[in-house]
Amino acid sequence: MHAVKLYNTRTRQKDVFTPLEEGKAGIYSCGPTVYAYAHIGNMRAYVFADVLRRVFDYAGYETNHVMNITDVGHLVSDGDDGEDKMEVGKRRENLDAWGLAEKYTEAFFAHAKKLHVQVPHIVCKATDHIPEQITMIKQLEEGGYTYVIDDGVYFDTEKFDRYGDMAKLDIEGLQSGKRIDDSGKRNKTDFALWKFSPKDAQRDMEWDSPWGKGFPGWHIECSAMSSKYLGEQFDIHTGGIDHIQVHHTNEIAQSECATGKAPFVNYWLHCEFLSMDKDSKMSKSKGDVLTVDVLQEKGYDPLVLRYLYLTSHYRNPLKFSFKSLDMAATTLKKLIKNILKLRGSADASVTLSEKATEYEIRFMDAVCDDLNTAVGLAELHAVLGDHDLSDAEKYALVSKFDLVFGFDFAGMEEETAEDTPADVLDLVQAREDARKNKEWAEADRLRDEITAKGYSIKDSADGVEVMKM
Repeated sequence: MHAVKLYNTRTRQKDVFTPLEEGKAGIYSCGPTVYAYAHIGNMRAYVFADVLRRVFDYAGYETNHVMNITDVGHLVSDGDDGEDKMEVGKRRENLDAWGLAEKYTEAFFAHAKKLHVQVPHIVCKATDHIPEQITMIKQLEEGGYTYVIDDGVYFDTEKFDRYGDMAKLDIEGLQSGKRIDDSGKRNKTDFALWKFSPKDAQRDMEWDSPWGKGFPGWHIECSAMSSKYLGEQFDIHTGGIDHIQVHHTNEIAQSECATGKAPFVNYWLHCEFLSMDKDSKMSKSKGDVLTVDVLQEKGYDPLVLRYLYLTSHYRNPLKFSFKSLDMAATTLKKLIKNILKLRGSADASVTLSEKATEYEIRFMDAVCDDLNTAVGLAELHAVLGDHDLSDAEKYALVSKFDLVFGFDFAGMEEETAEDTPADVLDLVQAREDARKNKEWAEADRLRDEITAKGYSIKDSADGVEVMKM
């Protein structure tokens, strides 16, 4: 079993992983709020969590990966303001909230599959765990941590001395700077555990509770479900950096107060944002949304996006551009081509030479050092270019490394122009002719026809490339 080092947001340093249970790693990942398509910024966090799980598997641990689906209770603001996102989404699409949740849950897992993100061992929906959430709120109530106002049951953050420690929040500054309002909250940082249904409207998703009909707050969902499947204390919790100040801070407060056990989680890992060319993080509200499907429609294999993610450390901001995606596509295509040439030399009984073993050690050290996939990719490219290694050794190393990278090189097939049906090639040529004649509408129509046949095209300075979708 290899030692794994992780940058722990709780301690603000890189810590050697010490499991609560020898040889095991319990991981909880904040999952999607299923009111709309997850964009490629969101998906970076799930590829990161997938790599984390793969690294622990590779290092010899028995992993238990749990991820929630937020299908109720996440309000438009990450605090307690505005409507439930599910209610907003259902009006947008003329669906009920249940149908909306089903649609976007299926879409999320379809996108994750295209990125080779493994399905977590346990996927838990908030709406399937209402009793567990009510039980935890009762525990908090019995401990004197709650109060009730007109719109719901709230957690009193002043009762928890360590509130905001992980996020290093200036609580006094927040409180002194708060504006007077009529919300009824005792403290600006207090948060909802249970929200009451509007008196003048019936929600699709609402339940009876000891405090009145309503629905759970966003934060209580993760605390209740993570403790059910991983215990009141567990090893690792992942999410985006935007979760630190509110969502994860609130999880810590309510979990530790409900159970009396601290720390709630030993290692907190947070993924940085993916930003567009403009200096702003990708946001659904700004309309700059790209999804895996949209990129695929533009002719990109989703694994190109996975490769792009892995070229940057998960704790570094990653700026997305189509130029960087094109570079990743070119690199990955060459990489696959070189690996497929080695397939005929595969030998399960090959003994690695001293030099090949050194590559394996360096790779293991890199990915176990806070998931340094960029260095891991550099080792992969170095292996393929090393003339001192036999083809059998190279393929053996590639197969080992791919357990972490998750590209499934062994299952790939090399596509050639001859594999593309003649009628599709005719359409591609007709589109090229239309483009030369500046008949843009016709060119777009032909592209749509090509897409309908299950193929995508990508234009570049070297010509047009045809790929099966």
